[in-house]
Amino acid sequence: IHEQPAVIKATMEGRLTDSHVLEQALGTDAGKLLENVRHVQIIACGTSYHAGMVARYWIEELAGVPCSVEVASEFRYRKHVIQQDTLFLCISQSGETADSLAALRQAKKAGFRAALAICNVPGSSLVRESDLVIMTQAGPEIGVASTKAFTTQLTALLIFTLALARHNGLPEAKETEIVQALKLVPGQVADVLALDDAIAELSEAFVDKHHSLFLGRGSQFPVALEGALKLKEISYIHAEAYPAGELKHGPLALVDSEMPVVTVAPNNDLVEKLKSNLEEVRARGGELFVFADREADVQSEDGIHVMQIPSVHPITAPIVFTVPLQLLSYHVAVLKGTDVDQPRNLAKSVTVE
Repeated sequence: IHEQPAVIKATMEGRLTDSHVLEQALGTDAGKLLENVRHVQIIACGTSYHAGMVARYWIEELAGVPCSVEVASEFRYRKHVIQQDTLFLCISQSGETADSLAALRQAKKAGFRAALAICNVPGSSLVRESDLVIMTQAGPEIGVASTKAFTTQLTALLIFTLALARHNGLPEAKETEIVQALKLVPGQVADVLALDDAIAELSEAFVDKHHSLFLGRGSQFPVALEGALKLKEISYIHAEAYPAGELKHGPLALVDSEMPVVTVAPNNDLVEKLKSNLEEVRARGGELFVFADREADVQSEDGIHVMQIPSVHPITAPIVFTVPLQLLSYHVAVLKGTDVDQPRNLAKSVTVE
């Protein structure tokens, strides 16, 4: 977790100038292969799938290209309608995940325009068998529950998105704005890590709980999914994540004083709607734990515990807001005495179906 400022910076090195992405860093044929991409199909498993879900928001917003995201084990066992000039994007920490590799090999026979891999292991099967590659530079990640692999995947995915967006009319000034915001992320993550002691204190409220709910809106919904996954993986507390707008469509029935609700609140155009969702939880006696942008105007009060996060650009916010949820899960697991690095029943690289 604490290596993330360094590895996010390493993932950007050699791929960004002060104002734009160096698309040739994706491969010598990157310009030609990205030029006429009309659709992106993302395939991944677990944490990598959540990274792909964030990327869908970026790709459709910045590149204006439709994007589909699917779990590899589902993708490989159904019939597909492949749109012309579709780029196949496979995300894997190990590059040896059985379902992801099978989906890639299937895709290469099915007529996709090209295959792009985002991976952490040079020389892995996924890297060798793909047309374009972005290595994440995360270094060895020993713990089963992925942390730095996830944030470097997001970094690589944003670099890819900017390269694709340039071929689809992204204004030069907008690319410069996001590149400069991305370069601030390592420092912003370091600022969040400085909240470690405060988050450890917050985690004490979860130790005797059996269930938890995570909420997010827009590109923060996959961040909520990732936060819930981390909590269940290493603390064995049952955790679910929902888009905040879905709360009243069922999950609200679960909310009471024994169901802590965790939410991420960046300062974007959805923050006012998120605040109304928080009030719904509070009205049912739920206890809220909110990680909020300093400028989002969300304040601690009775039943609402607010942790202020450094103000970040809306596009890069998913990378930064992931980190406090990692710390929360870590400290809950430590307090419960579970094995943080080797959770029961799980393996680091899933090489069988």
